[in-house]
Amino acid sequence: MALMVTPTVRTEIDELVAYVAHEIQAIRNSAHGLTEQQARATPCASALSIGGILKHCAYVAGGWSRRSRAATQGPPSPEAFAEHAKAFNASFALTDDETLAGALADFDAATSRLLEELGRLDPNDTLYEPAAPWDDRPQPTPTRVRYALLHQVEEFARHAGHADIIREQLDGASAGGLDLAVTGRPGNPFIQPWQPA
Repeated sequence: MALMVTPTVRTEIDELVAYVAHEIQAIRNSAHGLTEQQARATPCASALSIGGILKHCAYVAGGWSRRSRAATQGPPSPEAFAEHAKAFNASFALTDDETLAGALADFDAATSRLLEELGRLDPNDTLYEPAAPWDDRPQPTPTRVRYALLHQVEEFARHAGHADIIREQLDGASAGGLDLAVTGRPGNPFIQPWQPA
């Protein structure tokens, strides 16, 4: 998939899902051509790496089904909250026994399921956002599906931006050049496909 959402006439759900898919592809492209060591590198002041971003985004993508269960419940118990916090915090870095290939496989599986699930939604339907005590929302909150879809765009766009910066710090590769390399499209006067140094 090319890293662009081309202008055309789409339904609202198709438009929103196209933008989620766009950001997901940008994150995946950020790993193109990396070694295992580069995928774990943290060249910026943060502790984020490309491998960690892939792992975290797979966790986030898997959250759609967790959201459905949590939205029907009240505030999480202290034990459930601690378990969620532990899993969330662990999702930001590859462990010693995890690999870039494994992170990509998990990312692909989780994001494919997410995009399929999102494509079946009606933006005007009502759903409940799960309780989020970290945001001072102790109870599930009614909202439209549209809100949740826009949140998915926001979440993946944030991490695509993180991945862009980290990748540029690693070897100077840009999102556009990586996309041309991944899709096999030729360059143009504005941008050329990334090639290993």
